Amino acid sequence: MSEFSVGERDFLLDGRPVRLLSGALHYFRVHEEQWGHRLAMLRAMGLNCVETYVPWNLHQPAPGRHRDVAAVGRFLDAARAAGLWAIVRPGPYICAEWENGGLPAWLTAQPGGPVRTRDERYMRHVRAWFGRLLPEIVSRQADRGGPVVLVQVENEYGSYGSDAGYLAELAALLRAEGVTVPLFTSDGPEDHMLTGGSVPGVLATANFGSRARESFAALRRHRPEGPLMCMEFWCGWFDHWSGTPAVRDPGEAAEALREILECGASVNLYMAHGGTSFGGWAGANRGGELHEGELQPDVTSYDYDAPVDEYGRPTEKFRRFREVLARYQEGPLPELPLEPARLATPTEVSLAEWAPVDAVLAVLGGEETTRPKAPTFEELGIARGLVRYQVDVPGPREPYPLSVRGLRDLAVVYVDGVRAGVLTEAEPRLKEPVAGPARVELWVESLGRVNYGPLLGEAKGITGGVLHERQYLHGVRARGLDLDAFEDGVSAVPFTAPPSAGVPGLYRGTATVLGTAGDARLELPGLTRGFVWVNGFCLGRYWSVGPQRSLYVPGPVLREGENEVWVLELEGAEGDGAVPTPVPRLLPV
Repeated sequence: MSEFSVGERDFLLDGRPVRLLSGALHYFRVHEEQWGHRLAMLRAMGLNCVETYVPWNLHQPAPGRHRDVAAVGRFLDAARAAGLWAIVRPGPYICAEWENGGLPAWLTAQPGGPVRTRDERYMRHVRAWFGRLLPEIVSRQADRGGPVVLVQVENEYGSYGSDAGYLAELAALLRAEGVTVPLFTSDGPEDHMLTGGSVPGVLATANFGSRARESFAALRRHRPEGPLMCMEFWCGWFDHWSGTPAVRDPGEAAEALREILECGASVNLYMAHGGTSFGGWAGANRGGELHEGELQPDVTSYDYDAPVDEYGRPTEKFRRFREVLARYQEGPLPELPLEPARLATPTEVSLAEWAPVDAVLAVLGGEETTRPKAPTFEELGIARGLVRYQVDVPGPREPYPLSVRGLRDLAVVYVDGVRAGVLTEAEPRLKEPVAGPARVELWVESLGRVNYGPLLGEAKGITGGVLHERQYLHGVRARGLDLDAFEDGVSAVPFTAPPSAGVPGLYRGTATVLGTAGDARLELPGLTRGFVWVNGFCLGRYWSVGPQRSLYVPGPVLREGENEVWVLELEGAEGDGAVPTPVPRLLPV
């Protein structure tokens, strides 16, 4: 067993100084059968440690219901087998460009219960969750023969709040649950962030992408002693739908890494390998200086312009970083592992069956409810997915504008069965007025809950109401369709032959793979926005607005021969809603 500790200036392993050369790799963004390859890529780059968050909402979809918490332990075992130390960041909040920053929607929906504070309505759930999670981590600490050397207290709390007692209570909870390795916090290198996010007696680290000497100087003003560490060296960045891809010059990033190491500091590359936000788990941000502006949903790919790309391949940034990191090794670096298998030949997906979204909702959706005003997703128990709202415009009455107050995030609207437009938070009013009587349907989709900033935990769906002119429309009928409902399959959905011209709905078909069934990407020409499953595995959201143009299909998801594909198209084209009959294609990466 190894004793890992914090000295006055260095990390200590059995009393000897050690520098952590770490890389972020989220086990939940990589197919489990590919963990070994990705960890070997980190070793080959020159790293001796891997860092991961733990998303609470992934593992606890409902109070008292847990889902594969043991995956955390299996990943830590894989890290140890790969010869890597491990840093674990269990939250409860993680950010990570992940839905709701990792907090369960059922938790943030509780009225009057402020999250990320000492409020007992929040903390009792945190204690219960940590009681279930931490045994997976505690049993794998370095002093018990495992890889875990550091555990984080919360995450970038100084960017959010100033409840110092909350952080102290979390640190005490971690210790009480058996965490014996050093604890740490991580925050931006600004005074107010370090003040709000630090805990006396707990190692403080800084997150930044450049100007290491300035950032460490700020950290030293707050913590004169203890190891220096950049816990998040932002060597790339994430992308938003309808935005431009984030790219950082490899040479410039390598020089920034070199500066960190020349300061004698440890480092964690964020991200070393980003992976993919499978399952519709991508989060969202808010624009503006104070993160209260327009919604900016994150794309499915979490490539992050990382040194190991989304497909697990080394990039130019990987090669530059390897050169820098090689100077801090006692011997030669390991060779790169063999590349994963790739799809042998392009393969068309034949979508031979179709069902309207109404029919899917009838089978997989929740119970319909009628309320005076539109309920939110949270009130309906919908975490990720969409809700159909139906409301009647009384009549007779003249045409008046129809609008939605507090729309989050996007609604496809039908009036008397005819598509009337697409509404967004920024444009919540139909272009054409509506006369009464009329029947209005609004299919509202969440594009990802905010994962950072003061609007963390905001509700989804229609949070205000539906108005005709200035008058609220009451008696709203609502029914939700959660993405988790697809986990049990779609065999009960009444499929028919697809219409001659594609329309919104659930398409089911097959892709017959000839030869090697390896890593692939799925192109979706002619489709607008929705989700895709291959052999029951949800690849995530696609959207024609870009910048992401295809979805990554991990090789372990495919098999030689016939593969079942489901495509849930939610919007269709402008006008009558028709789209060309879709012909998706699997292509080698």
